Amino acid sequence: MNRLPLLALALLAGSCFFPTDKAHAQMPQNAKPSQTPQSHPYVGMWVTPDRHIRHELLPNGRYDEARGTRQGAYQGRYEVTGSEILYWDDTGFTADGVFVDEDTLHHGGMVFHRRK
Repeated sequence: MNRLPLLALALLAGSCFFPTDKAHAQMPQNAKPSQTPQSHPYVGMWVTPDRHIRHELLPNGRYDEARGTRQGAYQGRYEVTGSEILYWDDTGFTADGVFVDEDTLHHGGMVFHRRK
C-alpha cells in the first residue's frame, strides 16, 4: 500500500486546523538582533485603539509591552529595516510587523497607533 497519498492528505488536512501565523513564525537561524541603538522615526509608544496593549519602542533597540494592568508583559530586542520591524522576545519568541505609515503599526494581527 502506498502511504504517500495518505501522508499528503494528512498534512493538507492539518494545515486547515493549524493555520500559519506569520507573527509567530520563527526567524531565520542566522538572523540576530542588533545590540546597537536604533536610528529610525518609530521610537516611542504605540497603542491599540482600546489602549489594552501598549508597545514602547525604546531608542536603545529594546521594547517593553504592557497588556492591561500587566506592565512588562513582554520585553526584548527589536530591529527596524525600512518599514519592517523584527522582534526577539527575551523568552525566545520571535515576531514581526510593518509600519504602514508614520502613525500606524501592524503587528501580531493587531493595529497600533502612535500615542501622541
